[in-house]
Formats: sequence, structure tokens, C-alpha cells
Amino acid sequence: MKSAPMRMAAADQTARVLVCDDSAVIRGAIIRILEADAQICVVARASNGQAALDALKLHEIDVVVLDIEMPVMDGLTALPLLLKAQPGLQVIMASTLTARGADVSMRAMRLGAADYVPKPSAMQVAGDARFGTELIAKIHGLVRLRRRVTSGHTALPVAPAMALRPAARQPPLLLAIGSSTGGPNALFALIQTLSPKLKLPVVITQHMPPAFTPLLAEHLDRLGVLPCREAKEGEALLPGQILLAPGDFHLMIRRDGPRITAHLSQQPAENFCRPSVDPMFRSASAALDGRVLAVMLTGMGADGLDGTRTIVEHGGAAIVQDEATSVVWGMPGAVARAGLAHAILPLPKIGPKIMAMIGGHA
Repeated sequence: MKSAPMRMAAADQTARVLVCDDSAVIRGAIIRILEADAQICVVARASNGQAALDALKLHEIDVVVLDIEMPVMDGLTALPLLLKAQPGLQVIMASTLTARGADVSMRAMRLGAADYVPKPSAMQVAGDARFGTELIAKIHGLVRLRRRVTSGHTALPVAPAMALRPAARQPPLLLAIGSSTGGPNALFALIQTLSPKLKLPVVITQHMPPAFTPLLAEHLDRLGVLPCREAKEGEALLPGQILLAPGDFHLMIRRDGPRITAHLSQQPAENFCRPSVDPMFRSASAALDGRVLAVMLTGMGADGLDGTRTIVEHGGAAIVQDEATSVVWGMPGAVARAGLAHAILPLPKIGPKIMAMIGGHA
């Protein structure tokens, strides 16, 4: 295993990672996955939360990959202590694909964890390429955000000039949001900047497994801004309410006479995802004659690009999260580079922009 001293040269952009998991098999597999990336150095390993805290006394760490269920001190107990020990530390919760794992991960993000990653079983972790790709992408994105803050550069970088679309021809009738890597915390932040008086229905597709989406909906609902729940087959979209795509189902929007309704589909995955943002965006555009405001948040890949193009070509509008505040500027970057965005904004400014556009002041 590569090692590193407590203080590394400022010019060294290597991500310094601590892996904390009580399973030696999983811990070793994660370390091997991470150290296959030349820009990641696992500087410490730990089998419980107390050992992770002890490691912080010896090493400067950028990211902790933190297991939940551990002896001596579990992940949720260790989380606030780790964050206090090294301000600016980024913590990724490694959660089993269970309802309890999902609930603890959502609670952890509300308490300051930067993100979560669904953890395969000990037999599967070494061969799960998707797990490794997602974890590495999150580490790189979170380290970039951490370094910007700890270097004292708190002002957001100026986004490169990109072509922006003119204002939509008609006000939107639906707010549709897509997100992936880094999405849960981005959604928490965005929803809290919306007005409880929002008069549009809201639909969200977040790339997430089935055990996690009910808990994400519950935690978004607990914010107390807009009621949120998982979408059910055939239910009406109502103003001021959020419907979230359930894990393993595409959320499709249809017009049923005067009603706009949600439909759940297990058609094949798109962009390797189910739920996928593209079918939600495309179906929403068809149901509402393009009168959709699409919001693309942080995420890996390009899911949502084709759906955004459909919305924009039929008279709708799109807001994109900027690169500086995104964990991964894949999905939003694809929309921005295609010239489909009405606005490219840091996350804190997206909510006010949504309210302005709905109010006709864009």
C-alpha cells in the first residue's frame, strides 16, 4: 500500500484517503480499487470509527470512506467527531443495500457527510466496476471542492463563457429535476431555496437503488418546504408537491385528459440507469407541449442530455448547475456544452432563479 507523511506538498494534487471498514476483505478490496488510480493515495486504514479518529491525528486526510456498521464505534457516531477533528474533511458513507443502510446514509448526509456509495457484498466488491468508478469519481470531485475551500479561495471560479438560450416562450407548467453523483446533498440544498408557495408540480429523478429512494423522499419531505414522496402509478401531479422516481423504475409523465399523471416503467435502462432522467424529461415535454423547466444537477455521465434537448426544442427551458459547485460536472456539463442551458449557476442561486423564471422575471 502506498503511504504518505502527515503533510504533503501543496503542489501535490493527490487525493489523500482513509478507508474505514470493519471487514478486512472489503477494506482491502476498496483500497486496491482506489490505488489503481494514480491520483488517489490511501494514507490510512481503520477497522472502526475510533481507529479512524486516531488516524486523523497522524495524517492529513481529504476524504474518509466510512462504513456504517462497525464495532467499538459505528460510522454514524464517528461522523461528527471526524468532521470536528479535521474541518473541511469530506466523508463518503459506504452503505449496504438495505433499508437501514439507506436510512443511516440519508441521516448522515443531513449531519454533514458529503455523499454515500452503495457497498456491494464482500464477494462482489472487487468485481463491481460500477462501484469503483462511482467511488473514484466522488473522491476526485469532493477533493476538488475541499481544496478550493481550504486554500482560502472561497469565491466561486468564473464559469467559462458558454452560449445560453433565450428566455422560454411560455411560462413552465412543470419543474423537472435530474441528478446523480453528489445529487442527494444538492437536492437537499436546492429544495430549501424554493418557496413553499411554489405553484408547479415537481418531479425528480435521482440515480439511486430501490432501497434508497423511499428514504430520500422521506428526508426531502422532512425539510418542510414542499411535500415529497415516491411516485405511484397513475397518480396526479399536483402543484407544490414533489414526486420522486422510485429506484428501478423510470418516472414517465403523461396527459390523461385534463390531468397530468405519473407512470412507472421498467422499460430497459437508458444511459445504464433505471431510473433515467431522459425518459422523464422526454415524456414531460410531450405531455406538457414543452412547457417544462428542466434543472440538471451534479452527476456523472450524460443522462438527461437528450431529454433536455427535447424540452428546449419544444419551447421549454433548462437551468444547469455550474462546474464549481458540482461534485461531478458530467450531466450538467453535457447540457451546457450542447448550448441548451438558459442559465448556468452555482447551486445556491438555482432556487431563486427557478422562482424568478416561474414568476416571469427571467
